[in-house]
Amino acid sequence: MRWAPETTEERDLMLKKILPIALSAALCLPAFADEASVKKALETKLGAKITSVTKSPYLGLYEVYAEGQIVYTDEKQSVIIAGSLIDGKTMKNHTAERMQKLTAIKFNELPFEYAVKQVRGDGKRVMASFEDPNCGYCKKLAKDIAKLDNVTIYTFLLPILSPDSLEKSNQIWCSTDKAKTWNDWMQDGKAPSGKADCDTTAVQKTIELGRRLSINGTPTLFFADGERIPGAVPIAQIEQRLAGQTTK
Repeated sequence: MRWAPETTEERDLMLKKILPIALSAALCLPAFADEASVKKALETKLGAKITSVTKSPYLGLYEVYAEGQIVYTDEKQSVIIAGSLIDGKTMKNHTAERMQKLTAIKFNELPFEYAVKQVRGDGKRVMASFEDPNCGYCKKLAKDIAKLDNVTIYTFLLPILSPDSLEKSNQIWCSTDKAKTWNDWMQDGKAPSGKADCDTTAVQKTIELGRRLSINGTPTLFFADGERIPGAVPIAQIEQRLAGQTTK
C-alpha cells in the first residue's frame, strides 16, 4: 500500500526531504554546451568576432549573431545553418523578428549633428535614414516621405555606392541649404552644383557610423523606439511606425 500525505504539514515535511535529494541529482547531471562555450568554439572555427550566442526555442539550435547576420548551429557546432527560421505554428519569421531586436539602437544616441535635418509641421514625430545620393530606392523613399507631416527627419549621407556618391554627399553637405539641395536632387533630379570645399567631417563620421551599425545597404531607416528597417518600405508602413512611439 502506497502512502500519500493527507495534510499540509505532511506534504511540507515530504518536500523538505525530497528537494535536497532532487537538487543533488540535478547538480550531478552531465554538463551540456552553453552559449559561452559555443561562442568560444565558433570564434575559433570561423576566425570571426561573434557578437552574441543565444539558445533558440527551436530544435536545440543556437542563434549566432555576427557581423550583422544570424546563423544557427547545434551544441557540437557540427553544422552551421544560414537562412530564416519560420515558426511552423504561427508561420512568423522568427529570424526576422530577432534581427529587428538585435539591430535596434538607442535613437537619442545618434549623432544628429552629422545629419541633414528637416522639420515639417510640429516635428514631434522623429525618424532617421541613412541614404546614398545615387541610390534609386532612396530617391523613391524621398518622394514618398515628402508626403509626411508633423515629423522631424534626420538624413545621414552614407556614400557607399560609388566615388560620385561621395562627391555628391560632400556637395550637399557644403551647400547653404542642405535640405533643399538634398530634396532638389533626390526628388526632382536637380544635381548639386556647388563646391565640396567645406569641412566634410560629418560625411566621414557617418561612413564610420554606418560600419559600426553594420549598415550594409541604403536606405536604412531608424525610428524612435530604436527599430531598424532596411529598404524603401511603403509610406503606410512608415506612418504606422511613426504612430505612438516613444523614444528610448
